[in-house]
Amino acid sequence: MSFPEHAASPGHAVATHAGAAPEIDLMTEDDLDAVTWLEERVQPFPWRRALFADSLRASHAAWVLRRAGALRGFMLILPSPGETHLLNIAVTPAQWGQGFGKRLLRFGMDWSARQGAKRMFLETRPSNERARALYRHLGFTEIGLRKAYYPAHDGREDGLVLCRGLEDLLA
Repeated sequence: MSFPEHAASPGHAVATHAGAAPEIDLMTEDDLDAVTWLEERVQPFPWRRALFADSLRASHAAWVLRRAGALRGFMLILPSPGETHLLNIAVTPAQWGQGFGKRLLRFGMDWSARQGAKRMFLETRPSNERARALYRHLGFTEIGLRKAYYPAHDGREDGLVLCRGLEDLLA
């Protein structure tokens, strides 16, 4: 299955020009094939479609980012009383370095703050320097380590636990 850069995800109109601003929409069941396709291209141990479907059924907060009608990224957040947890975020490699991940994550942070969350947590691989740089740029700090948290080709990789306070976003 392939979702070319210029193709729209099922059920969504294509914008009139390739330079269209990115749009963030709620993720739906219709997005799951494209989301899974993207996940399989950017993660060495990707989530399966069923896990994304379970997240939607569990009412996790989930969005997709589109540009010119094509899926360019997605994000899932687990809301809890007083906090949120970033479960998954990804952007197509063709859009890396263009601010799409930053746009998605800022959207999620703002949404979390509006829901009453005081802080956001996430885990990331120590080896994922691109993600770590984004998180540092947006004010996340390392608060812990989950030993052998992620599967790796040579066993397991630790997970860095990061946190960011969200109170300043409502000011």
